[in-house]
Amino acid sequence: MSLSHFEYHRPESVADAARLLESSDALPMGGGTDLLVLIKEQLAHPRSVVDLRAIPDSRTVSPTEDGGLRIGAAARISDIARHEGVRSRFPALASACESVGTTALRHMGTIGGNLCQRPRCWYLRRNVPCLKNGGSDCPAENGENQYHAIIGGGPCYIVHPSDPAVALTALDAVVETSSARGTRRIPIAELYVLPSERMDRETVLESGEVITAVEIPAASAGGTQSYEKLMQRGSWDFALASLASVRTEEGDVRLVLGGVAPKPWRLSRSIEEEVAKGGLEADDVARLVDGALYEARPLARNSYKVQLARTLLRRAILQLSAAARPAS
Repeated sequence: MSLSHFEYHRPESVADAARLLESSDALPMGGGTDLLVLIKEQLAHPRSVVDLRAIPDSRTVSPTEDGGLRIGAAARISDIARHEGVRSRFPALASACESVGTTALRHMGTIGGNLCQRPRCWYLRRNVPCLKNGGSDCPAENGENQYHAIIGGGPCYIVHPSDPAVALTALDAVVETSSARGTRRIPIAELYVLPSERMDRETVLESGEVITAVEIPAASAGGTQSYEKLMQRGSWDFALASLASVRTEEGDVRLVLGGVAPKPWRLSRSIEEEVAKGGLEADDVARLVDGALYEARPLARNSYKVQLARTLLRRAILQLSAAARPAS
């Protein structure tokens, strides 16, 4: 199938990009690794494409005044993974970026595009009528649902495919957005929406609004961090289940699952607080894992994801519990 015809624009300012994106038939582009596939698959029909990579500082990774980190939305995934400041201070994000796709995709893909990529549901991608493309039901619910959601699903059971989104949620990041209506700062935990809340898109971004940067607070730097991803093929694949775990230097714990829900799925604060106390025995860990997955509702073909999530949670909880400061 050939690509559709569209106009190509490469603005050199946020204001120019916002003006171009005011048109309802214009779409933003980062590396193009998802957008061009969507166009080819007839899931997107832009009359113009707005390339955001020429905007000044859009590819920059730099410290903020308060000691955090600011990442331009057009920064390449590979550059973020290799950046010394990311690797030393935010290793969960570095690991998540290293796990994205193939080497070629990491060199092309941008962090803004990665966070906003569409779901990889094979029914949606093959234009089978579904709730996301105007159909009346979700064919995955009773069909081929091996890779679909076990938590937070219904009436659509998509899984959000971004690895960095999971790590950034655990790092308490904020996304900066721009549009013709102005700028916004959105905690990444509030960026994604469930299908039960909104069916036409997977984020709270409105038409013409794009991510321009991601900021990670200084309070999330250091401590104990990890990102672990389980895949079918061992590499170059989307997560069957993943987990970002962070214990900050102040002792705050955050645990976020990926590959199991329509958005990065953060565990309840009560569970995180128990992990933060440390000193957990095997029975304690098992109880917390059970509580974390209490809401899991696997479909006919994806119950294996519950066990994968259990394994990831058990490892991370033991690691973070062991890292708790000894009582004085």
